[in-house]
Amino acid sequence: MSKSGKDLQKTSSDGEIDAFLAQVARTPQRAGAGARGRLIFAMDATASREPTWDRAADIQAAMFQETRDLGGLEVQLCWYRGFHEFHASPWCGSADELLPRMTRVYCAAGLTQIGRVLAHAKAEAGRGAVNALVFVGDCVEEDHDALAGHAGELGLLGVPVFVFQEGREPGAERILRDIARLSGGAWCPFDHNSPQVLKDLLSAVAVFAAGGRRALTDFGRRRGGAVLQLTRQLGER
Repeated sequence: MSKSGKDLQKTSSDGEIDAFLAQVARTPQRAGAGARGRLIFAMDATASREPTWDRAADIQAAMFQETRDLGGLEVQLCWYRGFHEFHASPWCGSADELLPRMTRVYCAAGLTQIGRVLAHAKAEAGRGAVNALVFVGDCVEEDHDALAGHAGELGLLGVPVFVFQEGREPGAERILRDIARLSGGAWCPFDHNSPQVLKDLLSAVAVFAAGGRRALTDFGRRRGGAVLQLTRQLGER
């Protein structure tokens, strides 16, 4: 595995990465050939996330680039910070539309608002197709049962939540794993030493949302590393 893959293993084991990739492989393929995939990218912008916020812009650009030849991807950026501050962008069909919105965001101290993220995703799914919700965060300061209820409803709506947890805070991990499981998504940890692997795994989710399993298999052949593990899982099915 590449050096970046080894860095990721400081925080997540091979088994955890394999489990994440296998769950992406089991996620039902989106319907509507020729339609753009639609993905909500939600981020915690409280003060603890400031050191890694800037990397998100690079990740967003990669997601658009990798899905360009698959009919494209529409991404909606959601984030929360401060005192009950929550924002959702319009649906954006290119990095040029979305990245300026990201670069204007600054992190501010506050409590998590994951429940609002999940409720917002449910509302968006009621207005039109949403193929996946990606959430990137590091802690949870909300009621476990309430979040689990939202996640289960997203699962019924066919909106899997792919959770990327920065660090391994045990209480947050338990809840974030449940959000992923109950929605039909997957959970994977990362740290600041693993930006390339995180980018590749997020791009894999975007490619799957835009083009299904065949597109993901092609992406794995080109990218190798952790993403190639996902295509091997697909080959076993």
